[in-house]
Amino acid sequence: MPEETTDVAGTIERFSSIIPLDERDRARIAREMRHQRRFVPVMLRDFLSWDEMARIELNAPSLPGVLIDVGTRRVYPEGELLAHIVGYVAPPNEKDVARSALLALPGMRVGRAGIEQSQDDKLCGTAGSVEMEVNAVGRVMSELNREEGAAGAEIGLTIDRGLQQKVLNRIADQTASAVVMDCRNGEVLAMVSTPSFDPSLFDSGVSHAQWIEWTNNERTPLINKTVAGVYPPGSTFKPAVAMAGLQSGLFSPSDRVFCPGHLDVGGTRFHCWSRWGHGSIDLHQALKFSCDVYFYEMARRVGMDKIAEVAHQFGLGTPLDIELPHTRTGLIPTPAWRQAHHHHWNGGDTIVSGIGQGFVQVTPLQLATYTSRLATGRAVQPHLVRALNRTVGPQATPEHWPALDMPPKYLEALRSGMFAVVNEQHGTAPKAKLDIPGVTLAGKTGSAQVRRVSRALRESGHFNSANLPWEYRPHALFICFAPYENPQYAVSVVIEHGNAGADAAAPLARDIMTDTLLRDPSNHTTAPPEPVAEPAPAAAEAPPPKTDTTP
Repeated sequence: MPEETTDVAGTIERFSSIIPLDERDRARIAREMRHQRRFVPVMLRDFLSWDEMARIELNAPSLPGVLIDVGTRRVYPEGELLAHIVGYVAPPNEKDVARSALLALPGMRVGRAGIEQSQDDKLCGTAGSVEMEVNAVGRVMSELNREEGAAGAEIGLTIDRGLQQKVLNRIADQTASAVVMDCRNGEVLAMVSTPSFDPSLFDSGVSHAQWIEWTNNERTPLINKTVAGVYPPGSTFKPAVAMAGLQSGLFSPSDRVFCPGHLDVGGTRFHCWSRWGHGSIDLHQALKFSCDVYFYEMARRVGMDKIAEVAHQFGLGTPLDIELPHTRTGLIPTPAWRQAHHHHWNGGDTIVSGIGQGFVQVTPLQLATYTSRLATGRAVQPHLVRALNRTVGPQATPEHWPALDMPPKYLEALRSGMFAVVNEQHGTAPKAKLDIPGVTLAGKTGSAQVRRVSRALRESGHFNSANLPWEYRPHALFICFAPYENPQYAVSVVIEHGNAGADAAAPLARDIMTDTLLRDPSNHTTAPPEPVAEPAPAAAEAPPPKTDTTP
């Protein structure tokens, strides 16, 4: 308490000889001394140990005005598990204090990330007030009136804590992100970004060494990759391109494109991932095989403006307004966007955008939203807040969301192609097939290059991206929904530099979807009861229908 000592500077120096103060502490104390009245307490050090408190008490006669007080701190029992969602609080800075003088008081905290930041006005409660009589120099003479403040609100989230833990366990050793969304009501059930961090460290102030370690880490632990990480979607973008092609009237699901392994346009060769090509294929096969040439040709003929229009309807490259700060919008590029940045848009830009490369950028949350909208045909909106002060808001139903302006028969064609990716012969994601009797999953693989591969290297037949340094390998992506016949959940997985979506991301997405389905009681099956009478002889089972899987 500055007013209780005649030698503030001397008292602080004596204190620092007992309890060391670093340069940051000294700068903060000096700043608060300049801006506050002498009767307003200034914190010298917080989070004292028992030994430190004993030393202060022992030296109390030489420390006039120094008092030990009990404060509060924010505790995050889930630690790294929910760090990116819940966020953290930290001591207020000068801008915060300028906004509200109350934040200058010892122990005050403000939300700096996650729900802590976006819902700070609700979580912090309301300040009380005391009306006092003071003399000419500001000393309190008497208390005239007191109004107690109100505690902050309790906010309930849609996150399933058990599922969140399972998803984290699945991807903990990767630089990755995964989102699980209920595609019927938009609830985000799991949202994991790895690596993570301990949010409790921010309450007492992060050390300089720890901050440098976090910010210099190429795997960006402080960034919530699910909403602030932007990635080329790669082949997961192909269903959106397909919808643009179908809506344009230039393509039908049965129209065929011949893939010889490349497409030559204007002297430039655009390669298919299969150097041998896929032959003559229709839309169903193009999605199943993830043929690049088919979607090069579709994008070339349809144009980028139509593709962008459809992508935005699916939730890609557009704000989703989820209850989190620092979210990024991504980008679905158009000629107008390119021209606004004083560059020319050329045909090659459209062609590579057709396979989710080039300037196309999306977030993992957008991918999960896109998948939910594909699965349901409705403009499902993701959200994280379920309850306020233990009062649960009305739950959305599929009918709550407006229908997408897309013909149902075209949506069904896309879903059928995604079913084939996982469940039909020669699909690109056989490793994503569910091992749950009677439940099928539909999905789409994606591998997004982060550097250009030369024509000579590609055509040599010796190129293997798995042999590249980690930062040069493609990102691995997978999106999926299940059950196929009655979609309930959507999952997106992005593994930074994971190489191949089919090998790296698809099995993880399958396991995450399995965890999700098995946590839902409606998906549990029980053995039939024992018969009470002699059953009639069973009829011979008819053979399954044949399926033509010839490309």
